[in-house]
Amino acid sequence: MEANPLTTFASAGYRKLIAIGEALKSPLLLAIRLYWGWHFFQTGLGKLGNLSGTTSFFHELGIPFPGLNAVLAATTECIGGLFLLLGFASRLVAVPLIITMIVAYITADLDAVKAIFSDSDQFVTATPFLFLFACVIVLVFGPGKFSVDHLLARRFQPL
Repeated sequence: MEANPLTTFASAGYRKLIAIGEALKSPLLLAIRLYWGWHFFQTGLGKLGNLSGTTSFFHELGIPFPGLNAVLAATTECIGGLFLLLGFASRLVAVPLIITMIVAYITADLDAVKAIFSDSDQFVTATPFLFLFACVIVLVFGPGKFSVDHLLARRFQPL
């Protein structure tokens, strides 16, 4: 049976599209990590630099132990952001950052969470959304080839 030229062309095109997508995966993950890692770092550093203000804000939101939670959130964002920037322990650090963003949603943007299905624009435009989304991407897909994690995996993989 002779191959249909259109099918052959479409199949070759689809394989090329997959190859391009694979080639762009690590640069995209790097861009996500650098952008959001830097923003996490700056946000955490800002909170650490104004712990009394952060503690007061957490107190107003009704967060228990606002002083302790202010330090925990700020440190998680600051150090987690640095780790994302480097691509070091990326999947591991994504977990506490995700938890921090979920707590931020529940405490500071509860109306957006309640409107997730009725007004999805409110949910996706809330401040924590893109931070959370970036962390979920890193958790699911890893940091990519341009990361300390990738270098360590290559260095310590069994022969």
